[in-house]
Amino acid sequence: MIATILTPRIMEVGGGAVARVAEVLARLGCSRPLVVTDPWMRDSGTVEKVLAPLRQAGMAFDVFADTVPDPTTDVVAAGTERLLSGGFDSMVALGGGSPIDTAKAMGILAANGGELRSYKVPNPIPKAGVPLLAIPTTAGTGSEVTRFTVVTDTGTDEKMLIAGPMLVPTAAIVDYELTLTCPLRLTADTGIDALTHAIEAYVSRKANPFSDSMALAAIRKIAPNIRAACAEPGNRAAREAMMLGATLAGMAFSNASVALVHGMSRPIGAFFHVPHGLSNAMLLPAVTAFSLPAAEARYADCARAMGAVGEGMPDEAAGLALLDALRDLNADLKVPGPKAYGIDEARWNGLLATMAEQAIASGSPGNNPRVPDAQQIVALYREAWAA
Repeated sequence: MIATILTPRIMEVGGGAVARVAEVLARLGCSRPLVVTDPWMRDSGTVEKVLAPLRQAGMAFDVFADTVPDPTTDVVAAGTERLLSGGFDSMVALGGGSPIDTAKAMGILAANGGELRSYKVPNPIPKAGVPLLAIPTTAGTGSEVTRFTVVTDTGTDEKMLIAGPMLVPTAAIVDYELTLTCPLRLTADTGIDALTHAIEAYVSRKANPFSDSMALAAIRKIAPNIRAACAEPGNRAAREAMMLGATLAGMAFSNASVALVHGMSRPIGAFFHVPHGLSNAMLLPAVTAFSLPAAEARYADCARAMGAVGEGMPDEAAGLALLDALRDLNADLKVPGPKAYGIDEARWNGLLATMAEQAIASGSPGNNPRVPDAQQIVALYREAWAA
């Protein structure tokens, strides 16, 4: 098979790498960036880790710090107006997946005009935006290396998937030291998000030898370290492994695809404002159990990479051990089901058909080893409800 592989042009990886932000921009031929971040990064002073090197290099810049968790078309529109009005030649996105996804969408909208919904999957993106340097502060989304952005359409409450080569950041700085202050819940949810990326990339119908190698390497980094990163936030070795694992998982699914977990997860985030990584975690055990019969050997490889079984364990037993390992991980990290999270049961049940429709429309369930119909997706939502 022939696989098309997309990655950032430049990647700086390691503790303290954020200090190289101005150097990376200069290598891209850029000198006037718009820094895209969120209010917490601004108010906590974390953004200064980016701004100080820019000042020292004599670069002119401005800051757009109005991004929100789960990006919306309204915020993207406001950011696009700032980008277009300031004469910027680049963007630096600092934060979790939300600021990075917002910056990606801003770049596309600024370059192509119109409404963002015009570019959702499967529609093409004609022109690339200005160069984007992505700097993640969580070990989870992998957005710093992916060809995707997810934005909620405020007019329809649909969590839109937008995809294409134009969305791969031009450069990325992956500095695990930026995650040392992440609280337990954020560390857990983003960590399971990264694990989900790796597992889904490996079992995807679009998997290829490159994505396979990235996915298994990511699982081997994440699984032994996620509990330590949550319990010991200052554990630098665990934080470094989680950060690298998240980036590897991002490269895996960007060059293969995600599957049913992500397709079902996006509507939960859109309608109930559940953080993306948490909604993935809510679904991962049930969806894996549903999918296991169609890709037993692949899921068994994931179990071995997690360390849930030895290399000699038969595939059938290894697949079952993977289910136990995922359920145990959710229990250890206190992942709530939708019911325990506080979602209203009547509203949940009333939206099941719509959520299933939106999940299928995203295209992600079609990449799953076992492709469900709408009724099966509704049944999986019901199973996840009280988990």
